[in-house]
Amino acid sequence: MTRRRAAGLAVLRAAGRVLAVWAVASATLAVLAAVLPDFSIEAPGGDSPTRIAVTAAAGAGAFGLLSALVWPLLVRALLLVPALVLGTLVFFLNGSLLLIALRLAPEGRGDVTASSAVVIAAVMSFTSSATGTALTMRDDAAYGRRLARLAGRRRAHAGDPPPPTTPGTVFVQLDGVGHDVLREALTGAKPAMPTLAGWLGSTHRLVPWYTDWSSQTGASQLAILHGSNEDVPAFRWYEKEHGHVMVCNRPASAAELERRAVARTGSRGLLAADGASRGNLFSGGAEQSALVMSVAGRAGSFRRPRSGYFAYFSDPANAVRTAWSFIAEVGRELRESTAARLRGDRPRIKRLGLYPLVRAFATVVERDVAVAAVIGDVLAGRTAVYADLVAYDEVAHHSGPYSRDARKVLARLDRSVCLIAQAVRYAPRPYRIVLLSDHGQSAGDTFENAHGADLRDVVRAGCGLSTGHGPVVRRRGGAEARDAARTVLPWPERGRRAREERVYAGPASEPVVLASGNLGLVAFPDIEGRATLEELDRRFPELVPALRAHPGIGFVLVRSAERGPLVLGRDGERELATGCVDGTDPLGPFGERAAAAVLRTDGFAHTADLMINSALDPDTGAVLAFEEQAGSHGGLGGPQSRPFLLAPAELPLPDEPLVGAETLHTLFRGWLAASRAPVVNSGLTPADRQPKVDA
Repeated sequence: MTRRRAAGLAVLRAAGRVLAVWAVASATLAVLAAVLPDFSIEAPGGDSPTRIAVTAAAGAGAFGLLSALVWPLLVRALLLVPALVLGTLVFFLNGSLLLIALRLAPEGRGDVTASSAVVIAAVMSFTSSATGTALTMRDDAAYGRRLARLAGRRRAHAGDPPPPTTPGTVFVQLDGVGHDVLREALTGAKPAMPTLAGWLGSTHRLVPWYTDWSSQTGASQLAILHGSNEDVPAFRWYEKEHGHVMVCNRPASAAELERRAVARTGSRGLLAADGASRGNLFSGGAEQSALVMSVAGRAGSFRRPRSGYFAYFSDPANAVRTAWSFIAEVGRELRESTAARLRGDRPRIKRLGLYPLVRAFATVVERDVAVAAVIGDVLAGRTAVYADLVAYDEVAHHSGPYSRDARKVLARLDRSVCLIAQAVRYAPRPYRIVLLSDHGQSAGDTFENAHGADLRDVVRAGCGLSTGHGPVVRRRGGAEARDAARTVLPWPERGRRAREERVYAGPASEPVVLASGNLGLVAFPDIEGRATLEELDRRFPELVPALRAHPGIGFVLVRSAERGPLVLGRDGERELATGCVDGTDPLGPFGERAAAAVLRTDGFAHTADLMINSALDPDTGAVLAFEEQAGSHGGLGGPQSRPFLLAPAELPLPDEPLVGAETLHTLFRGWLAASRAPVVNSGLTPADRQPKVDA
C-alpha cells in the first residue's frame, strides 16, 4: 500500500469515527428529549421524525464543537479554582455549553431547563467518550492518539527530532503493598492481579526489600528519589529548635525535607534528567511534576502541584467518568463498612465522617489523574517517570491489609498498571516498567482499644500529669490522603500549623506525644537537645519503668549519658553501641536487622527523647497502632518492613538483600545510567509481549 493511499484511508477512518460519534450523540439527545418532561427539541405543535433528527443532530454537533473549542479555554481561565471544585463545576459548565448549543438549534426548537441541561450534558459526554473509545480500540494509531489526548500530551509531529532509541523507565509505586500481600495476589487459581501475575516469572522478577526503622512513605520515598532519608525518624516529629512538628506529607515540611536531602547529597535527584514526578511527596528533581507535595510547599508554586488535575479535567468526558466512579466508590465504602460491622470483623475502626470521601479521592481521583499523567509522559518519551498510587494504602489503613476491601483495590490497581502498559505500545521509545512499594502494612488492633488508654495518657501518667489533657496532635487514619486532598482544595496550611503551635504553647515541662503508625515519639520541649535517661529518671522516675513494663510496648529507645543508646524492654535491655544484652533482648522478636536500623535512627539529630515501638505478636505479625488504624506502618514489626520490588528480568539485582531505601536509590540510578545505551529485549517493548486492556 502506498503512503498516499494509507494516509487517505486514515483520513476516511477518522471521518467515519467522527460521524459515528456524532450519530450516537444525536440519538442520545433525541432519546433524552423523548423521556425527560422538561426537555424538548421540537416545535410546540410537534415535528416530523426527520425534523426531530435534524434538530438533534444540530444540537449534538454544536455541543461537540463548543466542548472542543470552548472547554479548554474555560479550564485555563479557572486555573485558580481548587481542582476538586473544578471537578464539580464540570457538570454545570458542561450544562451551560449545552444550553448555548440548543439555542443554536434551527428555529429555536431546543428548550430545556438548567437542571436538566446538567444531566443531559453529562450523559452525552459519557456516551460520546464510550463510542470514541470503542471505535479507536481497533485502530492502533487512533487509539494512541486518544491516549495522548486523555493525558493532555501531543504525539511527535513531522520535523520534530527523532525519539531516542534507548529505553525509558516507568516506576510505579503501589503504596503500602507488602511483599507477601503482592505474592498472594499474584498466585493461586484466580489471582487478584492477573496482569502482574502474567509478568511474574516471565518478564519480571519479584523480590522483597527491607525498610529502615521508619517504615513509611516519607522516609522511603525521600531516600528512593533523593538518595538520603537521614534525619527522618518518623512520619511526624517535633523539632525543638523550631518549636513545631514536621509532617512528611505537609507541603512545607516536604519542601524542607527535599531541600535538606539535596543539600546533603549534592544531587537534584533520581529524576533530574528528563524525568517526571506524579502523585509523590517529593519531586526527585524532575522538571515535570504534578500532584507533588514538595512542589506545593515552594513559594510561588501555587499552580504547579495541581496542574495535573486541570490537564485531566480539561476533557469533560474524563471529569464525568471520574465523577461517576467517585460516587460509586463512596457507595462502595458505605456498603463495605456496613458489611464489616454485620460480620463483626476485628479489628475495626470508625469509617464514617469524611472518610468515604477521602477514600474515593485516593482510590479514584488521584488514581485517574496520576495514570493519565504517566500515560502522557510515556507518549512524550520522557526518560524516567515515578508515580505513586495510594489507593491500597488508604483502604488497608481502615479495613486491614488482608481484608476483602483491600483485595478489591488491588484488582483495580492491576487494571491501572495494565492501562500504562498498553500505552507503552504507542510510545516513541521502548520502556521498562518497574513496580515497587515503599513499605508494607501490619495488621492489628489499636493500642487504645487493646489497653483502654492511648499512648499520650500512658506517658502523662508516668510523668505524674493528669490524663486527658495536655499537648497532643491527634491524627486520624488516612492522614496521607487527607493532606493530599487539602492541597488540591487547597486548605491553608499556615492555619493548621498555627493551631498546632498553639497546642505546644502550654507548660514547657509537659511532653509532646506523637504517633506514626505503631511508632510513638515523646519530646520534652524544655530540655535542650536530646534528653538522657539519667535526666528523665531524675525528673520523672516512674516514666521509663512504666513504659518498659507496659504489655503493649515492645521496646523503648533512649540515650544514656553513661552507656550510649539503650533499647529497653520488659524483661531486658540492649546496649546498641556494644551489642551487650542484659536479660531478654528486646529487639529479638523484631528480626536480625532491627538493631542496625534502630542504631542508625539513634544517630539522627531530631530523634525524639523517647522512641517507642509497640509490641509484636511473633506468631501473627500483628502490632498495636498508636493511631486509629486497622492496618499500620511506621515502625518495626510484621510485614510493614518488607515491601516488594517487581523488576524486569533483564535488569540486574544484587546477590545480597536490599536493606534500606537508600539502597534502592543506588540501584535505580545504576539502571538509569546503564539504560542510556541501546539494549535488546527491554522487557515490555515488543507489542506481542504487551498485555491487552479493555476500553
